[in-house]
Amino acid sequence: MISKLAVVETSDIGENTRIAEFAVVRQGARIGANVVIHPHVVIADGVVIGDGVEIFPGAVLGKEPKGAGALSRTPVFERSVRVGDNSSIGPHAVIYYDVSIGENSLIGDGASIREQCTIGNKTVIGRQVTINYNVRIGNGVKIMDNSWMAGNMDIRDGAFISGGVFTSNDNDIGQHGYSDAHVVGPTIEEGAMIGVGAKLLPNIVIGKNAVVGAGAVVTKSVEAGTVVMGVPAKVVKRSE
Repeated sequence: MISKLAVVETSDIGENTRIAEFAVVRQGARIGANVVIHPHVVIADGVVIGDGVEIFPGAVLGKEPKGAGALSRTPVFERSVRVGDNSSIGPHAVIYYDVSIGENSLIGDGASIREQCTIGNKTVIGRQVTINYNVRIGNGVKIMDNSWMAGNMDIRDGAFISGGVFTSNDNDIGQHGYSDAHVVGPTIEEGAMIGVGAKLLPNIVIGKNAVVGAGAVVTKSVEAGTVVMGVPAKVVKRSE
């Protein structure tokens, strides 16, 4: 069912899909079957929505990055967004162009996902989480509310990132301009767990199944299977 008050320019819509009043779906978008699009959702051209997806009010899919002359990094992107089957996009989430979201994934209320990002299957991006540009997120990852993931990061399968975690990707804080080789965020390997409010500095590796304690400031790479705590973070336990 498509509301008479919706603006729907595409005919590529699957069976049993519902599009509510004041939603906008542009020409060139593809909508699967059994999709629910709530009021005031905006879906741009080049967006592909899989079957069984639900998109809640006010979400925007296919936002074009705009540097406005203020950014040191020029946005680079393709005009496409893919949302896998049975995923959920929360109210007022903003998904930029050049983003791929896997199946059965949850994007929380007010989340922002920048260009050149990939998100795997059965992954949770919590409320008000910011995923900056060129972040690769694996399967089964959980990133809890109000966390901020810096550009050029790698978050691998099964990692857990608690609420209020902040990361960074430039020790020079922008003083020497931008380059992909120089501006690099942390890598969080498979099964690693990051405690609430931790801070991860640029270009470090949190090893497989490592644990970072709550509030820790991590300035150096953490070996697989170890537990670190404190400011700066130090090893308090090693795997046997």
